[in-house]
Amino acid sequence: MLRRDRQLLTQISQLRDAALLAFALWVAYQFRAVWFVDWFPKGPTTEPFIEFAWFYLLVIPMGPIILEALGFYHRPLLAPRRQTIWIVLKGCSLLALAVIVAMFFFKKGGLSRAVIMLFWPISFGLVYLSDELTRWFYRSRYAQTQMNKRVVLIGAPPDTAKMKADLSTVGSGMEFVGELDINDTGVKELVALLHKASPNSVVINAKHTFFGQVEKAILACEREGIDAWLVADFFKTQISRTTLDDLHGRPVLVFRSTPDASWQGICKHVIDAVGSLVLLACTLPFMGLIALAIRMTSPGPVLFRQERCGLHGRPFVMLKFRSMETNAEQRQHELAALNEMGGPVFKLAKDPRITKVGAFLRKYSLDELPQLFNVLRGEMSLVGPRPLPVYEVEKFDDPAHRRRLSVKPGLTCLWQISGRNEVRDFRDWVRLDLEYIDNWSLWLDMKILMRTIPVVLSGAGAR
Repeated sequence: MLRRDRQLLTQISQLRDAALLAFALWVAYQFRAVWFVDWFPKGPTTEPFIEFAWFYLLVIPMGPIILEALGFYHRPLLAPRRQTIWIVLKGCSLLALAVIVAMFFFKKGGLSRAVIMLFWPISFGLVYLSDELTRWFYRSRYAQTQMNKRVVLIGAPPDTAKMKADLSTVGSGMEFVGELDINDTGVKELVALLHKASPNSVVINAKHTFFGQVEKAILACEREGIDAWLVADFFKTQISRTTLDDLHGRPVLVFRSTPDASWQGICKHVIDAVGSLVLLACTLPFMGLIALAIRMTSPGPVLFRQERCGLHGRPFVMLKFRSMETNAEQRQHELAALNEMGGPVFKLAKDPRITKVGAFLRKYSLDELPQLFNVLRGEMSLVGPRPLPVYEVEKFDDPAHRRRLSVKPGLTCLWQISGRNEVRDFRDWVRLDLEYIDNWSLWLDMKILMRTIPVVLSGAGAR
């Protein structure tokens, strides 16, 4: 895991622990004030909790600082439990002692001794439970498929073997999906492996005598929209942003042509999860009516399932309400000559395969509603390039077009609001997608979502 990613995870953990420690103080107060738990008879009368809110000025910043000083945030992701328990125990003990000292010196508050005594085990329990849940999450299948970096290693066999051994630690967040010998590696072989393995990153560990091969490999990754982590010197690139980082102590140059890991990216993931969940809750009754209408008007399944290319070309099954006849895919070759979209994508305004209900669903994009489940599963985003069928992606005649696969596909995108299906050339479609990738921000996502609503409600450009 790169240093920047580790720093982001550390900041998230610190905010989480600060919130848990603040919650622990409130729970300890509730035990004393509401449930009258007190080990000290005739203790002071507990005043409203608002009187003790100033303790948060101590607990919230001091908690993460103490845990940081004890090395809690510098452990491996899946550190031994004994080590974790000892650090958390010391940290919570020191924090409880700090609260006692603050009460003594500032002569403020008057928290019951029982509150302090309860705060210590509650804070320990919450922080340790949170760490256990994090451990379970990183071992889960979801984390393995959605969060682990799929990595291809390139270099001389001895160097590659050593690096793989160094990085093959539990909780490193890496899954090695391929290796290439830089002595024999050609760009075509690398590109074929990238298409087959769908990696997130390529780690290149090469000596200076292989600079020519390294440069070709980096340019191939750039065209594919895949991060290249170079454990070597600097090379000029066309559009990639080059940053210096370290990979578990090794200096690395990262050539990135996609949005960097940031708080905006974290917010995008949260908005996708919460937004899809809320939209599903609001539209499920309506989706039931759509399913009933499809079932009553045409034979066949309600949902249409098709394998589409997701992040970095990794296939996933996309869901849609069926808007065509059940044999639509088999009949497509009959209509190939009528294709109105230049390039590998098939689009036809008056497609005879579309059912009457399907025409209505397509006009207002209602057939796309089941893709909210894809968003909830982490396969898609609310905003991003529209996912294409695997067989259409395989027909790309320009390798640079694959860079649209470097971010998660979405329900809506710039193409959707910039002429929608009136765009007739696939190159214009790709240009809009790359414009989105190169200028991405959370604010841009918000603008696209807001502009999508009137476009969809008016049915503009739909076919």
